[in-house]
Amino acid sequence: MDGKAGSGGPERLLRIGEAAEATGLSVDTLRYYERLGLLGEVPRTPGGARLYGERQLSRLRFIRRAQRMRFTLEEIGALLAMRDDPQGAREAVRTLTSEKLAEVEAALADLRTLRDELTLLLNLCRGAAGGECPILERLDEGGEGKVGSEGEKGGER
Repeated sequence: MDGKAGSGGPERLLRIGEAAEATGLSVDTLRYYERLGLLGEVPRTPGGARLYGERQLSRLRFIRRAQRMRFTLEEIGALLAMRDDPQGAREAVRTLTSEKLAEVEAALADLRTLRDELTLLLNLCRGAAGGECPILERLDEGGEGKVGSEGEKGGER
């Protein structure tokens, strides 16, 4: 089932359900990727059924790996275009990957801040005697700012 033309016979083509099962994606996702142009030309039977060969399966594996690295479908489309025509693509791929790394680092910083805020809330709850729950009080105070952004040491905002 490797579908490689060099394996001694014609390339094995999978119908959409088989390709979905082989890649762990849904049939709807395969159709969506085709509509976006991410799969290139998908051959069809005379009756119109899609047939997926190694080229399409390889692109689907590429898309899944790139998504795990948090690339958007638009970015993946650009990466696939560079993959198809790699002449001079190295710098563009490097730039796109560098930008993605910066996004991931910013998200990590946001998660660290969130962790600190949640830890603060838990600590407020541990030190509180009876009465209202300090976590609910803080969340009820509203505002879009950080929970622990002002006056935490004095307990007043």
